[in-house]
Amino acid sequence: MAWQILFWTSVALLAYTFAGYQLLIGLLARVRRVRPTEATLPAPARPAAIVAAYNEEERIAARIENLKAATVPVEVIVCSDGSTDGTASAARKAGARVFEFSERRGKAACLSEVIPRLDAEIIVLADCRQQFTPDTIPRLLSHFTDPEIGAVSGILRIGDPRTAAGAGVDLYWKMETVLRKAESDFDSCIGCTGAVYAIRRPLFQPLDADIILDDVVIPMRIALAGRRVIYDTTAEAFDPQPLDPRAETVRKARTLAGNIQMCARFPAWLLPWKNRLAWQLVSHKYLRLAGPLFLVGALAASGCLAAIPFYRACLWVQLFLYLFAFAGLLAPRLRLPLFSIPAGFLFLNFMTLRGFHRFFFGSRAGAWERAATQEPE
Repeated sequence: MAWQILFWTSVALLAYTFAGYQLLIGLLARVRRVRPTEATLPAPARPAAIVAAYNEEERIAARIENLKAATVPVEVIVCSDGSTDGTASAARKAGARVFEFSERRGKAACLSEVIPRLDAEIIVLADCRQQFTPDTIPRLLSHFTDPEIGAVSGILRIGDPRTAAGAGVDLYWKMETVLRKAESDFDSCIGCTGAVYAIRRPLFQPLDADIILDDVVIPMRIALAGRRVIYDTTAEAFDPQPLDPRAETVRKARTLAGNIQMCARFPAWLLPWKNRLAWQLVSHKYLRLAGPLFLVGALAASGCLAAIPFYRACLWVQLFLYLFAFAGLLAPRLRLPLFSIPAGFLFLNFMTLRGFHRFFFGSRAGAWERAATQEPE
């Protein structure tokens, strides 16, 4: 009986975490779509776009030029976080306002020091590698005539994947986009896309220097202040590099370590009477951290119940899925859905384990690594 309970509990939680929540929030968004408040605020004046950079001398000028190409005037701010090359000098020559820090402290520390010193009402947060279209920033700004809007996330478009596991992860991110839009329509999305989002400067609260997921913590605090965090899929940032699992390994482990850190650092966010988004936060972020445990529970329970035909069939189904997943990981050109979907799913859950390892045994959490791709959050 205990093994049956473990099996069905594991299967039910897996189904809810990776499919059920998406379906439920999508239904709720249709039934209870939040209508935009009538515009009562003037259109935001000139925004400031912040790029935190570490040793980006080669591409910082092009990024500044791209931001200045917006169809509205933008002040570009570059935070050189302990760069040992000519990042700061190149940024000044390109016309940016530069804050240069002698020691590398991490993005959270840079934002916490610089944002309160700015005058702009709206702050656009961007990364160095991606490119905006000329109307990306205007589309973000257009929402701030609604006083209930505290933050707006854009969407990150990534190059086509080159491997089976990459194709599986790419499918996952497409589903993530649909999920975030549904959350936004229902109330607020959980977190923003770090490469392209905007916030009201007065709502910003300084971060601890070791915070990993500034693009989740900042929006969550804004939501806790009573404002909405919405998702605009027309405000685009483009990343030229394809989504590849090998390049994703460090970045994804870091992101998942950030989710673990967030759960430990802000336990009150789990309380519905203190956080109206508690159910969404648990369903979207925290249950995924237990995904590997659910997978092991389902496999172990079905193995122990293999004498019963139904559970023996379930065991064989799981074994075949793992076989297809390993085939997709070991043979990257097997990009058929039969291989790519299991491979991407297994890869993401393995990265969850890497995230736990990084959180408990990793080095300085607040400093970023230069990864080849970035999560479209």
